[in-house]
Amino acid sequence: MTFSRILIANRGEIACRVIRTAQRMGIGTVAVYSDADAHSLHVAMADEAVYIGPSPVTDSYLRADHIINAALKSGSEAIHPGYGFLSENPGFVDAVVKAGLVFIGPSADSIRAMGLKDAAKRLMEKAGVPVVPGYHGEAQELVVLAGKAREIGYPVLIKARAGGGGKGMRKVDDPNDFAEALGSARREAKSAFGDDRVLVEKYIAKPRHIEVQVFGDNHGNVVHLYERDCSLQRRHQKVIEEAPAPGITAEVRAAMTSAAVKAAQAINYSGAGTIEFIVDATEGLKPDRFWFMEMNTRLQVEHPVTEMITGLDLVEWQLRVAAGEKLPLAQKQIPLNGHAIEARLYAEDPAKSFLPAIGTLHHLAFPSVVKDGEVRVETGVRAGDTISPYYDPMIAKLVVHGTDRSSALAAMESALNQTEIAGTTTNTPFLAALIRHRGFSAGDVDTGLIDRDLAGLIVPVATPAGAKELAILSASGLLKRPVLGDPWTALRGYSHHNRLAYPVMLEEAGQIARFGVSVLGDERYAISGLGTTVELRVRHEPPSWHITGKGINLLAKTVAIPHGVAVLASGTATTFSMADPFLLAEQAGSAGDRLTAPMPGVVKSVRVAVGDLVKKGQILLVLEAMKMEHSITAPHDGKVAEIVSESSQVKENSPLVRFEEAPADTTKN
Repeated sequence: MTFSRILIANRGEIACRVIRTAQRMGIGTVAVYSDADAHSLHVAMADEAVYIGPSPVTDSYLRADHIINAALKSGSEAIHPGYGFLSENPGFVDAVVKAGLVFIGPSADSIRAMGLKDAAKRLMEKAGVPVVPGYHGEAQELVVLAGKAREIGYPVLIKARAGGGGKGMRKVDDPNDFAEALGSARREAKSAFGDDRVLVEKYIAKPRHIEVQVFGDNHGNVVHLYERDCSLQRRHQKVIEEAPAPGITAEVRAAMTSAAVKAAQAINYSGAGTIEFIVDATEGLKPDRFWFMEMNTRLQVEHPVTEMITGLDLVEWQLRVAAGEKLPLAQKQIPLNGHAIEARLYAEDPAKSFLPAIGTLHHLAFPSVVKDGEVRVETGVRAGDTISPYYDPMIAKLVVHGTDRSSALAAMESALNQTEIAGTTTNTPFLAALIRHRGFSAGDVDTGLIDRDLAGLIVPVATPAGAKELAILSASGLLKRPVLGDPWTALRGYSHHNRLAYPVMLEEAGQIARFGVSVLGDERYAISGLGTTVELRVRHEPPSWHITGKGINLLAKTVAIPHGVAVLASGTATTFSMADPFLLAEQAGSAGDRLTAPMPGVVKSVRVAVGDLVKKGQILLVLEAMKMEHSITAPHDGKVAEIVSESSQVKENSPLVRFEEAPADTTKN
């Protein structure tokens, strides 16, 4: 039995992923979309698409009634939830079943059993699954939680009992900081999950995050599909995942996978699920040093690495199990081949605390062939799409497979170097630095690696020598790809008697920089305005340009973007803006001594008042954006003249704080 038509209650990359498998199986697909997603890739890929509401998730992708109505009206038999949104909402599952539809996932009872971390851990203790020491009780008063933290012993971890993804999670090293951390965790948990209750656990000094993919059916069968290591995290969110886990032994794998299967059996689990363990790696991986952390009752973002090492399609398994079939393979039939690594490519700025970077993807290209392995790209965007403030800023997942870990690492480095994105800031250089990190490449990983070495991982990307010159040449319009049989293209702009200088103006740090470009012939050019006249040779080596000259030897692509040029080389994009002198003149002198919003959001708390004297680095307010809290600090000393009010909804670049010069300190001589 298989379905003839399903609805995907999700968007972006995972919606596209489900659509591909369903269509390969001959199953019709129905997409849902909000205003912001009207022209998105998942809408274009599906056989049918249904509008479900405005852009905010609360008005669209979290509207269970709209989604179920869309499924019924489109003739769908089942709903695939993807991940996030309503995927782990037991009330949604109940509503789907009540409407006579099939939910492609576990039962509502299984989700409820694992949905709250405290209750899930009590259940796992009864099932004989090891659980990390901590307080998982119902009492939520500050005095109780602080007392339990003292009993457990610092450092401790405050965790939202609902949800995951690092939201509502705070590490506390000092008892004096517990109350502040608890308040922040509760606010974030309330915003993200509608539940501000927390649990408190012992913080493991050198933790690794290793999870086991499990799969069950409605006939009592449960298997595991080996483990994944997800230890490379920032702000408790996964960045790079791999399978198998580095350094794991057969003994540890047997203990961990056995515990995972036992956990799934304890709740009669059906469908794809992940048992997450926290592992004490201070003395390597030991069979008695891992503890149950939580279960994700859905398909995971990182499931492609499991697919790469097993050769299986987990979405196909989901569809077959939901349709009533038995698991396609028994435990002994599930293969384990090679090594796979996944990197999450985001539109974000690591140098600015990983703030999401909203913008248009003017150019987007992914590799199809990589060194020492194979590559797979999971994405929900195309060139020309916009990274919206309403949703997760993921651009793509790069997934590679090699015969062993070293070849997989080489394949990932190759994939990152060949990825081309222009139009927004991305974490590509950060990911490349992680792949090259000595500890990670040696397999010595833990969840604190990124935080410990953050300064070394976020090194400003230097503009390649020759990139500016190539941008100037491209902006001049004189660089032309040779046309077969046409000798005149190479002489465009050439003058034999008087060297013509074609003007180019770029915007640099708010100022107009003027250059002149002359054609010398024989693929040679001269650029004035760089302090001295520079002569260069530029050859077209498809699909790139090879620019050489004094101190310059660069192979790169150029891409025209609105009001500028992007130079693409080794996985990085350097953008040069074409100057608009009229706009610059209008803006000159208009910037006051003020602090603006780095992105759209809601002001959750204001820490200072008008008239307060503040110091550089002092927290002024807390801005919630994309369900994460961001502390906005003073860029310099000053006196607060104006400040936005609490609960305000702000747009990107809208004013938050205006300063005036602080009065002189008359107490000093």
